[in-house]
Amino acid sequence: MNKIKIIVDSTSDLTKEYLEENNISVIPLGVTFGDKVYHDGIDITVKDLYSYVEKNKILPKTSAISVGEFITCFQKYIDEGYDIFYTGISSKMSSSYQNACLASENFEKGRILIFDSLNLSTGIGLQVTRAVELVKEGKNLAEINEELLKIRPLVRSQFLIETMDYLYKGGRCSGVAYFLASALYLKPIIRVVDGGMIVYKKPIGKTIKACNALLEIFKKDLPNMDTSLVMLTSTFADSSEKYLYNELLKYLPAENIMVTHAGAVISSHCGPGTIGILYIMKK
Repeated sequence: MNKIKIIVDSTSDLTKEYLEENNISVIPLGVTFGDKVYHDGIDITVKDLYSYVEKNKILPKTSAISVGEFITCFQKYIDEGYDIFYTGISSKMSSSYQNACLASENFEKGRILIFDSLNLSTGIGLQVTRAVELVKEGKNLAEINEELLKIRPLVRSQFLIETMDYLYKGGRCSGVAYFLASALYLKPIIRVVDGGMIVYKKPIGKTIKACNALLEIFKKDLPNMDTSLVMLTSTFADSSEKYLYNELLKYLPAENIMVTHAGAVISSHCGPGTIGILYIMKK
């Protein structure tokens, strides 16, 4: 059996340390400022993103990974004798998944597994950590696929949205919804369901109240949760991150919490102050 190489896209938001420790390669989505295209996590920072939005009052465009980019990436590791496991952002949120599938058709059947996470950010990352465990156990691509299909619907991804500005600028909420949310100081909690996003809760008031609503969801799920790994993922949300991390420590040991930060693509969709608690439920 060939060695297995795990490849993820840049929206998986895993820490650099975890990626390096597990020999995971990252292929970036694109972020376009004006007429210049940058590569998420390589030549653009989240700070660059927010500075651009503040200056220009518009969001940059984000772009899927092309078929050609996938072919180049896959070819490198196929030539090195690897079989490939690839996953990234939900097929319902980007054409990257479809492009990866098209790219895989250029290689010998069975050498590449393209897995649809039906998720985003560390909702992808949680599934990748399971894939890492399965590779270490000596599972082949078919066995990894079978196990992850069982795990995928058990992933819980929910994020507190601090500001509606980015959802509005990105055309993801109407002007009326934006006005009402701003007037009421609404801090919606978005959950990923079946590969798409829904408004799960609508806390009104200060950010601390929304953080506590996020914690209540976590505590309700806790008895049926796999607590071996919980993700705390955010973008420019230092005070909320500190607060929620200290609260999570009341229920989990520090080694079971992975704190990560969203890249430019995810941040362009949700905006500064966004923070999420993500985990996998038990079978």
